[in-house]
Amino acid sequence: MSNAQYLEKATFGAGCFWCVEAVFQQLKGVEGVVSGYAGGEIDNPTYEEVCSGKSGHAEVCQITFDPKLIPYEELLEVFWKTHDPTTLNRQGNDIGTQYRSVIYFHNEEQKKLAEVYKKQLEDSKFFSQPIVTEIAPLRTFFPAENYHQNYFQYNSHQPYCTIVIEPKLEKFRKAFPKLIKD
Repeated sequence: MSNAQYLEKATFGAGCFWCVEAVFQQLKGVEGVVSGYAGGEIDNPTYEEVCSGKSGHAEVCQITFDPKLIPYEELLEVFWKTHDPTTLNRQGNDIGTQYRSVIYFHNEEQKKLAEVYKKQLEDSKFFSQPIVTEIAPLRTFFPAENYHQNYFQYNSHQPYCTIVIEPKLEKFRKAFPKLIKD
């Protein structure tokens, strides 16, 4: 375990938080991943309120990481390359504002790094469509209900996990073999 005083946080929304959580939990240097909600208008929203689209929240994951083992730039690379940042309010069959692509920055350095990386992707035409990812300050983060935490770990045989998450994890493992925990 890393020394807690050196740990930092990153918060990303990239579709269903179960998928995001399953990817980031596998990275070396990541000490914890909490699924939750950010970017909305009400305090302590429920999953039902977020799914209604009326709360304004996105499903996000808050990642606690050791920047000596995995710098924020590498987290950004995983974020950009494990979802489609060109689809507005959608990832696959998950549709709604709660599934938007968003980086909630915790400080000015994260904001700068996210904006630079986004511009590099746009300039290189890495994606054939324009990037719609929001980059915004994290104002509040609300952990999701307990049954959403470690979802893939505890429910890997559920249809959503076998049809959506497992193929995403296979692509991720092939793309980032050096970043995966032993």
